[in-house]
Amino acid sequence: MNFLAPGWMLAALAMLAALIAGYVWVQLRRRSDTARFTNLALLDRVAPRRPGWRRHVSAGLVFAMLGVLAVALGRPAMPVEVPRERATIIVAIDVSPSMVANDIDPDRITAAKKAAVDFVESLPDRFNVGLVSFSATAGVVASPSQDHQAVADSVHNLQISPGTAIGEGVFASLQSIQSFDDDAEEDPPPAAVVLLSDGENTSGRPISSAVRAAADAEVPVSTIAFGTGAALVEINGEPVEANIDKEALERLASDTGGHFYEAESGAELSDVYDDIGSSLGSEIEYQENLIWWVRAAALLGVAAVAAALAWSPRLP
Repeated sequence: MNFLAPGWMLAALAMLAALIAGYVWVQLRRRSDTARFTNLALLDRVAPRRPGWRRHVSAGLVFAMLGVLAVALGRPAMPVEVPRERATIIVAIDVSPSMVANDIDPDRITAAKKAAVDFVESLPDRFNVGLVSFSATAGVVASPSQDHQAVADSVHNLQISPGTAIGEGVFASLQSIQSFDDDAEEDPPPAAVVLLSDGENTSGRPISSAVRAAADAEVPVSTIAFGTGAALVEINGEPVEANIDKEALERLASDTGGHFYEAESGAELSDVYDDIGSSLGSEIEYQENLIWWVRAAALLGVAAVAAALAWSPRLP
Protein backbone atom coordinates (compact mmCIF):
# COMPACT_ATOMS: atom_id res chain seq x y z
CA MET A 1 0.00 0.00 0.00
CA ASN A 2 1.15 3.52 -0.78
CA PHE A 3 0.05 6.91 0.58
CA LEU A 4 -0.55 9.83 -1.75
CA ALA A 5 -0.62 12.41 1.09
CA PRO A 6 1.54 10.97 3.89
CA GLY A 7 2.12 14.37 5.50
CA TRP A 8 -1.51 14.76 6.51
CA MET A 9 -1.59 11.24 7.94
CA LEU A 10 1.55 11.75 10.03
CA ALA A 11 0.25 15.05 11.43
CA ALA A 12 -3.10 13.46 12.34
CA LEU A 13 -1.40 10.45 13.96
CA ALA A 14 0.80 12.78 16.02
CA MET A 15 -2.29 14.59 17.29
CA LEU A 16 -3.95 11.26 18.06
CA ALA A 17 -0.90 10.10 20.02
CA ALA A 18 -1.08 13.29 22.08
CA LEU A 19 -4.78 12.70 22.69
CA ILE A 20 -4.19 9.13 23.86
CA ALA A 21 -1.39 10.28 26.15
CA GLY A 22 -3.74 12.87 27.66
CA TYR A 23 -6.42 10.23 28.23
CA VAL A 24 -3.96 7.91 29.98
CA TRP A 25 -2.71 10.79 32.13
CA VAL A 26 -6.25 11.65 33.21
CA GLN A 27 -6.94 8.03 34.15
CA LEU A 28 -3.75 7.75 36.18
CA ARG A 29 -4.49 11.08 37.87
CA ARG A 30 -7.98 9.91 38.76
CA ARG A 31 -6.57 6.73 40.30
CA SER A 32 -4.05 8.76 42.29
CA ASP A 33 -6.78 11.05 43.64
CA THR A 34 -8.84 8.04 44.64
CA ALA A 35 -5.91 6.47 46.50
CA ARG A 36 -5.64 9.60 48.71
CA PHE A 37 -9.17 8.91 50.06
CA THR A 38 -8.10 7.08 53.23
CA ASN A 39 -11.44 5.54 54.27
CA LEU A 40 -11.75 2.98 51.47
CA ALA A 41 -14.68 1.23 53.11
CA LEU A 42 -16.70 4.44 53.12
CA LEU A 43 -15.63 5.18 49.54
CA ASP A 44 -16.92 1.80 48.48
CA ARG A 45 -20.34 2.65 49.95
CA VAL A 46 -20.77 6.15 48.53
CA ALA A 47 -19.16 5.81 45.12
CA PRO A 48 -21.16 4.11 42.42
CA ARG A 49 -19.78 0.88 41.08
CA ARG A 50 -18.02 1.50 37.78
CA PRO A 51 -17.76 -1.04 34.96
CA GLY A 52 -13.99 -1.43 35.39
CA TRP A 53 -12.11 -2.12 32.19
CA ARG A 54 -15.30 -1.88 30.16
CA ARG A 55 -15.44 1.88 30.70
CA HIS A 56 -12.33 2.18 28.53
CA VAL A 57 -13.79 0.20 25.61
CA SER A 58 -15.73 3.09 24.09
CA ALA A 59 -12.70 5.41 24.43
CA GLY A 60 -10.51 2.79 22.79
CA LEU A 61 -12.97 2.46 19.93
CA VAL A 62 -13.02 6.24 19.48
CA PHE A 63 -9.23 6.30 19.35
CA ALA A 64 -9.28 3.45 16.82
CA MET A 65 -11.81 5.38 14.72
CA LEU A 66 -9.60 8.48 14.81
CA GLY A 67 -6.59 6.35 13.84
CA VAL A 68 -8.43 4.97 10.83
CA LEU A 69 -9.49 8.48 9.82
CA ALA A 70 -5.87 9.61 10.16
CA VAL A 71 -4.83 6.87 7.75
CA ALA A 72 -7.64 7.94 5.41
CA LEU A 73 -6.21 11.49 5.42
CA GLY A 74 -3.04 10.02 3.92
CA ARG A 75 -5.06 8.92 0.87
CA PRO A 76 -4.12 5.22 0.93
CA ALA A 77 -3.77 3.64 -2.50
CA MET A 78 -3.25 0.07 -3.62
CA PRO A 79 -1.18 -0.99 -6.64
CA VAL A 80 -3.41 -2.23 -9.46
CA GLU A 81 -2.33 -3.66 -12.80
CA VAL A 82 -4.19 -1.86 -15.58
CA PRO A 83 -4.09 -2.20 -19.38
CA ARG A 84 -1.91 0.25 -21.27
CA GLU A 85 -1.95 1.02 -24.98
CA ARG A 86 1.58 0.68 -26.34
CA ALA A 87 1.16 2.05 -29.89
CA THR A 88 3.67 4.87 -30.22
CA ILE A 89 4.43 7.73 -32.61
CA ILE A 90 7.55 9.87 -32.41
CA VAL A 91 7.56 13.33 -33.96
CA ALA A 92 11.10 14.40 -34.94
CA ILE A 93 11.65 18.06 -35.85
CA ASP A 94 14.63 19.68 -37.54
CA VAL A 95 15.73 22.78 -35.60
CA SER A 96 18.76 23.67 -37.75
CA PRO A 97 19.42 27.29 -38.88
CA SER A 98 18.16 26.57 -42.40
CA MET A 99 14.70 26.04 -40.91
CA VAL A 100 14.35 29.80 -40.37
CA ALA A 101 14.27 30.37 -44.16
CA ASN A 102 11.10 32.17 -45.22
CA ASP A 103 10.44 30.46 -48.54
CA ILE A 104 7.43 28.97 -46.74
CA ASP A 105 5.10 31.41 -45.06
CA PRO A 106 5.98 32.66 -42.51
CA ASP A 107 9.12 30.49 -42.29
CA ARG A 108 10.02 26.81 -42.33
CA ILE A 109 10.31 26.26 -38.59
CA THR A 110 7.03 27.99 -37.80
CA ALA A 111 5.26 25.98 -40.48
CA ALA A 112 6.88 22.79 -39.19
CA LYS A 113 5.82 23.50 -35.62
CA LYS A 114 2.25 24.18 -36.73
CA ALA A 115 2.15 20.97 -38.77
CA ALA A 116 3.54 18.99 -35.82
CA VAL A 117 1.06 20.45 -33.34
CA ASP A 118 -1.87 19.90 -35.70
CA PHE A 119 -0.75 16.32 -36.20
CA VAL A 120 -0.36 15.61 -32.48
CA GLU A 121 -3.74 17.12 -31.69
CA SER A 122 -5.38 15.03 -34.41
CA LEU A 123 -4.10 11.74 -33.03
CA PRO A 124 -6.54 9.42 -31.26
CA ASP A 125 -6.18 9.58 -27.48
CA ARG A 126 -4.98 5.98 -27.30
CA PHE A 127 -1.65 6.72 -29.03
CA ASN A 128 1.49 7.45 -27.08
CA VAL A 129 3.34 10.40 -28.58
CA GLY A 130 6.94 11.50 -28.08
CA LEU A 131 9.04 14.39 -29.39
CA VAL A 132 12.63 14.43 -30.70
CA SER A 133 14.50 17.49 -31.94
CA PHE A 134 17.69 17.39 -33.98
CA SER A 135 20.31 19.83 -35.18
CA ALA A 136 24.01 18.82 -35.02
CA THR A 137 22.88 16.21 -32.48
CA ALA A 138 19.52 14.76 -31.53
CA GLY A 139 17.73 14.41 -28.23
CA VAL A 140 14.43 13.26 -26.78
CA VAL A 141 12.42 16.32 -25.74
CA ALA A 142 9.36 14.41 -24.54
CA SER A 143 9.20 10.67 -23.86
CA PRO A 144 6.21 8.85 -25.37
CA SER A 145 3.01 9.28 -23.38
CA GLN A 146 -0.69 9.87 -23.90
CA ASP A 147 -0.33 13.46 -22.71
CA HIS A 148 -0.65 14.96 -26.18
CA GLN A 149 -0.98 18.50 -24.86
CA ALA A 150 2.40 18.28 -23.13
CA VAL A 151 4.02 17.24 -26.40
CA ALA A 152 2.31 20.07 -28.29
CA ASP A 153 3.55 22.56 -25.69
CA SER A 154 7.08 21.18 -26.06
CA VAL A 155 6.92 21.71 -29.83
CA HIS A 156 6.20 25.41 -29.30
CA ASN A 157 9.29 25.72 -27.07
CA LEU A 158 11.81 24.30 -29.56
CA GLN A 159 14.80 26.56 -30.31
CA ILE A 160 17.08 26.79 -33.36
CA SER A 161 20.53 25.18 -33.00
CA PRO A 162 23.46 24.72 -35.46
CA GLY A 163 23.81 21.67 -37.72
CA THR A 164 21.47 19.13 -39.29
CA ALA A 165 21.70 15.47 -38.27
CA ILE A 166 18.70 13.72 -39.81
CA GLY A 167 20.20 10.29 -39.23
CA GLU A 168 20.70 11.07 -35.54
CA GLY A 169 17.10 12.23 -35.37
CA VAL A 170 15.96 8.83 -36.60
CA PHE A 171 18.27 6.98 -34.21
CA ALA A 172 17.06 9.04 -31.24
CA SER A 173 13.46 8.31 -32.24
CA LEU A 174 14.15 4.57 -32.41
CA GLN A 175 15.85 4.67 -29.02
CA SER A 176 12.84 6.45 -27.52
CA ILE A 177 10.58 3.71 -28.87
CA GLN A 178 12.87 0.97 -27.55
CA SER A 179 12.79 2.60 -24.11
CA PHE A 180 9.01 2.89 -24.01
CA ASP A 181 8.60 0.22 -21.32
CA ASP A 182 10.37 -2.77 -19.80
CA ASP A 183 9.12 -5.07 -22.58
CA ALA A 184 9.98 -2.83 -25.52
CA GLU A 185 13.33 -4.44 -26.35
CA GLU A 186 11.92 -7.98 -26.45
CA ASP A 187 8.44 -7.01 -27.65
CA PRO A 188 8.61 -3.63 -29.42
CA PRO A 189 5.39 -1.62 -29.50
CA PRO A 190 3.80 -0.87 -32.88
CA ALA A 191 5.34 2.46 -33.79
CA ALA A 192 6.06 5.05 -36.45
CA VAL A 193 8.21 8.16 -36.79
CA VAL A 194 7.12 11.44 -38.40
CA LEU A 195 10.16 13.52 -39.34
CA LEU A 196 9.88 17.17 -40.38
CA SER A 197 12.93 18.71 -42.06
CA ASP A 198 14.32 20.53 -45.08
CA GLY A 199 16.31 17.41 -45.80
CA GLU A 200 19.97 18.44 -46.08
CA ASN A 201 21.99 16.20 -43.77
CA THR A 202 25.25 17.85 -42.59
CA SER A 203 26.11 16.12 -39.29
CA GLY A 204 26.12 12.77 -37.54
CA ARG A 205 25.58 9.34 -38.99
CA PRO A 206 24.42 9.11 -42.60
CA ILE A 207 20.77 8.77 -43.46
CA SER A 208 21.48 5.36 -45.04
CA SER A 209 22.49 3.98 -41.61
CA ALA A 210 19.29 5.33 -40.10
CA VAL A 211 17.28 3.72 -42.91
CA ARG A 212 18.79 0.32 -42.13
CA ALA A 213 18.15 0.70 -38.40
CA ALA A 214 14.52 1.75 -38.93
CA ALA A 215 13.93 -1.06 -41.43
CA ASP A 216 15.43 -3.62 -39.04
CA ALA A 217 13.20 -2.33 -36.24
CA GLU A 218 10.20 -2.37 -38.63
CA VAL A 219 9.46 1.27 -37.77
CA PRO A 220 8.26 3.27 -40.80
CA VAL A 221 9.57 6.83 -41.01
CA SER A 222 7.24 9.29 -42.70
CA THR A 223 8.82 12.56 -43.76
CA ILE A 224 7.56 16.06 -44.49
CA ALA A 225 9.77 18.33 -46.60
CA PHE A 226 9.76 22.05 -45.85
CA GLY A 227 11.14 24.63 -48.25
CA THR A 228 11.57 25.37 -51.94
CA GLY A 229 15.31 26.08 -51.83
CA ALA A 230 14.92 29.64 -53.07
CA ALA A 231 15.93 31.28 -49.80
CA LEU A 232 18.86 32.61 -47.82
CA VAL A 233 19.51 32.52 -44.09
CA GLU A 234 22.04 34.46 -42.07
CA ILE A 235 24.58 32.33 -40.18
CA ASN A 236 27.33 34.05 -38.20
CA GLY A 237 26.50 37.26 -40.00
CA GLU A 238 26.91 35.75 -43.47
CA PRO A 239 24.09 34.97 -45.95
CA VAL A 240 23.92 31.22 -46.68
CA GLU A 241 21.72 29.37 -49.14
CA ALA A 242 19.06 27.36 -47.35
CA ASN A 243 19.34 24.28 -49.53
CA ILE A 244 16.86 21.43 -49.28
CA ASP A 245 17.09 17.76 -50.19
CA LYS A 246 13.60 16.44 -50.83
CA GLU A 247 15.03 13.37 -52.55
CA ALA A 248 16.81 12.29 -49.36
CA LEU A 249 13.60 12.64 -47.35
CA GLU A 250 11.64 10.77 -49.99
CA ARG A 251 14.16 7.89 -49.97
CA LEU A 252 14.10 7.78 -46.18
CA ALA A 253 10.34 7.40 -46.23
CA SER A 254 10.10 4.89 -49.09
CA ASP A 255 12.97 2.68 -47.82
CA THR A 256 11.42 2.35 -44.36
CA GLY A 257 7.82 1.86 -45.49
CA GLY A 258 6.70 5.36 -44.56
CA HIS A 259 5.05 8.17 -46.51
CA PHE A 260 6.61 11.27 -48.04
CA TYR A 261 4.79 14.60 -48.02
CA GLU A 262 5.34 18.13 -49.17
CA ALA A 263 4.73 20.68 -46.43
CA GLU A 264 1.43 21.67 -48.00
CA SER A 265 0.03 18.13 -47.80
CA GLY A 266 0.47 17.62 -44.06
CA ALA A 267 -3.26 17.07 -43.62
CA GLU A 268 -2.78 13.62 -45.14
CA LEU A 269 -0.70 12.57 -42.15
CA SER A 270 -3.62 10.51 -40.90
CA ASP A 271 -2.15 7.80 -43.16
CA VAL A 272 0.72 7.55 -40.69
CA TYR A 273 -1.39 6.27 -37.83
CA ASP A 274 -4.13 4.55 -39.83
CA ASP A 275 -1.75 1.65 -40.44
CA ILE A 276 -0.55 1.32 -36.85
CA GLY A 277 -2.17 -1.48 -34.93
CA SER A 278 -2.96 -1.74 -31.25
CA SER A 279 -0.85 -3.48 -28.64
CA LEU A 280 -2.05 -3.68 -25.08
CA GLY A 281 0.46 -4.03 -22.29
CA SER A 282 0.00 -3.31 -18.61
CA GLU A 283 1.32 -0.94 -16.00
CA ILE A 284 0.96 -0.49 -12.26
CA GLU A 285 -1.25 2.34 -11.08
CA TYR A 286 -2.02 3.31 -7.50
CA GLN A 287 -5.77 3.59 -6.99
CA GLU A 288 -7.20 5.17 -3.86
CA ASN A 289 -9.32 2.98 -1.60
CA LEU A 290 -10.39 5.80 0.70
CA ILE A 291 -14.00 4.63 0.92
CA TRP A 292 -13.06 1.43 2.75
CA TRP A 293 -11.20 3.34 5.45
CA VAL A 294 -14.10 5.75 5.89
CA ARG A 295 -16.51 2.83 6.23
CA ALA A 296 -14.26 1.20 8.81
CA ALA A 297 -14.11 4.46 10.75
CA ALA A 298 -17.90 4.74 10.65
CA LEU A 299 -18.30 1.20 12.00
CA LEU A 300 -15.84 1.91 14.81
CA GLY A 301 -17.76 5.09 15.63
CA VAL A 302 -21.04 3.16 15.86
CA ALA A 303 -19.36 0.54 18.06
CA ALA A 304 -17.99 3.28 20.34
CA VAL A 305 -21.46 4.79 20.78
CA ALA A 306 -22.96 1.37 21.51
CA ALA A 307 -20.27 0.59 24.09
CA ALA A 308 -20.74 3.97 25.76
CA LEU A 309 -24.51 3.51 26.00
CA ALA A 310 -24.13 -0.02 27.34
CA TRP A 311 -21.36 0.49 29.91
CA SER A 312 -21.13 4.19 30.70
CA PRO A 313 -23.65 6.78 31.85
CA ARG A 314 -22.35 9.22 29.27
CA LEU A 315 -20.41 9.20 26.05
CA PRO A 316 -16.61 9.29 26.36
